[in-house]
Amino acid sequence: MGINSYIDHSVLKPSQTLRDLEEHIGRCIELGVYAVCVNPFWVKKATELSGGKLKVCSVISFPFGLDTKEQKVLQALRALEDGAHELDIVMNISAFKSGLVDYVAEELKAIGRHTKGYMRKLIIETAYLSHEEKKLALELAVDAGFEFVKTSTGYAPEGAREEDVKLLVELSKGRIKVKASGGITTAEQAERFLKMGAERIGTSHTFSILKRE
Repeated sequence: MGINSYIDHSVLKPSQTLRDLEEHIGRCIELGVYAVCVNPFWVKKATELSGGKLKVCSVISFPFGLDTKEQKVLQALRALEDGAHELDIVMNISAFKSGLVDYVAEELKAIGRHTKGYMRKLIIETAYLSHEEKKLALELAVDAGFEFVKTSTGYAPEGAREEDVKLLVELSKGRIKVKASGGITTAEQAERFLKMGAERIGTSHTFSILKRE
C-alpha cells in the first residue's frame, strides 16, 4: 500500500525551526507525501518551499480550539491568503462539553461559509468525547460542509484509536471522510487505519513509517 499519498506530515512542535521546516518539506517532496501540516505562522514559507509539489495544510486554533468564532474565521482566511490548500480546524471542545452546541454549530458554519472551495478537516479530539458526543461532533462537521472529520491534535491523552476510526467511518455513511491522527508511529498502524476506511493519516513520524513500509 502506498501510504505516502495518504499522509499529512506534521511540523507543529513549538521547538521546530525554519531549518527543520526546510528539511522536512524537502524530504516530503522526495517521498511523495500528500501534504505538510504547519502552524499559521509558517504557511507562507511552507508554500514557498513546497513549490507546488506538496499540499500545504494549516492548523487553525491549534491545539485547543479555544479562540473565538471571529478569530478562527480570520485565522482561516489569512492561512488561505498565505497559500494554504487545506485547513485542520480544532473544534471548541470546552464549549461543546459545556453544552453550548448551538455556539459550536454556528462557529463551524461560519468557518464553512468563509472557506468554501477548500479542504476543511474538523479535529474533534475523540479522547475527550463519549460515544454520543462523537456522533454529534461528526454531524456538526457534516452540517457545516466540512470534507473531513479528524480524530486528534496529538496533544490529548490519546490519539487515534481503532474503535474511534471504525465508529467515525460507520457514522459518516459516505457524507464525510475520516482522518486518523495522533500517536501513529508505524506503517502497520497507518495501514490498519486505511483498511478501516480512513482516507488520510496525520503523523509526525512520516520518515520512519515510510522507511519501514
